[in-house]
Amino acid sequence: MPQRMLGGMGIQEWEQEQRRWVDQIDLTNHFTIEDLGIVAGADTAYWTDSTGKEQGACCIVAVDFHTHDILETVTATGLVEVEYVPSYLGFRELPLILEAAKKLTCQPDLFMFDGNGYLHPRHMGIATHASFYLNRPTLGVAKTYFSIDGITYIPPEDKVGSFSPITDDTTVYGAALRTHEKSKPVFVSCGNWIDLDTALDVTMSLVTPASRVPLPLREADLATHVRRRLLKAV
Repeated sequence: MPQRMLGGMGIQEWEQEQRRWVDQIDLTNHFTIEDLGIVAGADTAYWTDSTGKEQGACCIVAVDFHTHDILETVTATGLVEVEYVPSYLGFRELPLILEAAKKLTCQPDLFMFDGNGYLHPRHMGIATHASFYLNRPTLGVAKTYFSIDGITYIPPEDKVGSFSPITDDTTVYGAALRTHEKSKPVFVSCGNWIDLDTALDVTMSLVTPASRVPLPLREADLATHVRRRLLKAV
């Protein structure tokens, strides 16, 4: 398969880079919910420009955890030089994520990502990978299930806040969480410096009636699509 590579790295180097961080993952809280002030959600959208090149827009939306007020929205756009390869999303999305994060004037206590963290073959989904560059606690909330080595999940009870662990005989990877009744679950996993119970609590605390996805990620998703429409029209 032909590949565009990041910094001269290919898949073997990507995997080595992921494994380099694994021993540093810490699934314990480095904060308390009571002290949590600002939570930022990050999402990225893509499109092909008139020359056939792939462009991307990453939006980060910072939200007050307690009031749900939107405090700040920042965006980074540019050429995407790494194609999508399953389980290596960080190498594709991190350049724009980090560029956008530099524009924040507030200091988020926690970052949420539209994707996985520990729920990954090498426990290095985008949420975990990004934590080492952002130096902040992180968690992932995915809208669809990313299957790992045949591991399945039991759908949670159709009750708001119900969840079912995603696990094999030895490892808890994350959880399927029902944020709305009669709605598909989302898939929550730790990124880094947070435990799963807290990741679930934070996610539920930021869910609103408007969406099964927590507010920072919903707003980031909407912002990226607006940005994509504007830039595609240029």
